[in-house]
Amino acid sequence: MSDTANGPAGNAANGPGGDRADTADNPANGPMGNPADDPVGAPANGPTDNPAGDPADDAAARNVRLQNASDQDASVYDPHDEDAQRLRERRRTAQRGAERVLARPGFLGTLRDRLAALESASDVYDLDEPSDLYGNGIVEALEERTARLLGTEAAAFFPTGTMAQQVALRCWAGRTGNPTVALHPLSHPEVHERDAFSRVSGLLPVRVTTEPRLPTVAEVRDFEEPFGALMLELPLRDAGFLLPTWEELTEVVAAARERDAVVHFDGARLWESTVHFGRPLDEIAGLADSVYVSFYKSLGGFGGAALAGPQTLVTEAKAWRHRYGGMLFQQFPTVLSALAGLERELPRLPEYVRHARVVAAALREGLAAAGLPWARVHPEVPHTHDFQVWLPYDAEDLTEAAIRTAEETGTMLFANAWTSTGPGLACTEIHVRSPGLDWTPDDVTGAVTEFVARLTR
Repeated sequence: MSDTANGPAGNAANGPGGDRADTADNPANGPMGNPADDPVGAPANGPTDNPAGDPADDAAARNVRLQNASDQDASVYDPHDEDAQRLRERRRTAQRGAERVLARPGFLGTLRDRLAALESASDVYDLDEPSDLYGNGIVEALEERTARLLGTEAAAFFPTGTMAQQVALRCWAGRTGNPTVALHPLSHPEVHERDAFSRVSGLLPVRVTTEPRLPTVAEVRDFEEPFGALMLELPLRDAGFLLPTWEELTEVVAAARERDAVVHFDGARLWESTVHFGRPLDEIAGLADSVYVSFYKSLGGFGGAALAGPQTLVTEAKAWRHRYGGMLFQQFPTVLSALAGLERELPRLPEYVRHARVVAAALREGLAAAGLPWARVHPEVPHTHDFQVWLPYDAEDLTEAAIRTAEETGTMLFANAWTSTGPGLACTEIHVRSPGLDWTPDDVTGAVTEFVARLTR
């Protein structure tokens, strides 16, 4: 494993990219939050580098923007900004009331709706079985099923992915003797977790690249300091839900292993990567030494995560789960919803991914025909069923246009938050789920026309 003689890699909060300001979490984060409302990536995320279309981009300036990836305009999320909160509630109300949306997240439903979803889950688990206590029963059933799906020896259920990944990487640090974790500056622990790796778990994050995509084999092989673990977020959400090619991924993993480092996948959304990679889940997960997956981001569960890997790692991880406060008395509602997601949503994800590509193509066509000064769908061909749209307008104006379109037409094309990424520039995420499968290309271009008409009045 890694050369322990080199020791820690310096200031864990800084890494090679320099000092970072401590940033507040999005209040919507966490296992019960709205995954659609996390702030999206930094202005350096590829398509927004130059709205005028100039391909040139100063590397130093891009690096600065990446370092400040989490220092975004948070007006939509500021709990003390009453106007912003009213706008957010209007958006959510419009989404709930819209007849046509691309996705209708369960977390927008009422408590009665959520309880009814559990009552209908008798087809995935015997509801006459005893409820769980401290991780037995139905929790063990979910762990066993997750391990089978990912092709690992074992898996452990965690209440949050933040906890699961800290535990995984501190366990690996103990084995390698090196607490340094090489990762991307746009990865979830760097942007959305208040520096938990360094402040809570004694890990030393370093940034293996400053480009708005997954690291290359050369960047991993030639990185200037030793690291005990390489963490790869698949897909890299804040860069546009990006995935490498299968060949690139296998080469990067091999390069890390050549450096005696372990490889951990932040696979919160790994479930939907099979179409892009052209490989089954167990083959993808099999590249890594450990994998974290989420049960709510794509599967529609109430929350929760799992850490999968070798039996010895999972056994130790369960001990640390207890120390971190993750040994909850009962977890059956969340676990039952996760089992339902594996049964009902997981088989449909490839269909969502393929249709997201249809939606993205129609969006590009509609935005080009609308006469806007500039627009970008990123990536042009989505790697998963989620992607970004960038437009040269203020976030507040775009949000207002999206809400009015829903209120006046019953159709809400842009249901997620718009995040300001610079003066007169904003980004949103598009999620395609079951309701979106009914949208034809003409439906998408028609919705773009209605939206732009209200944006440019």
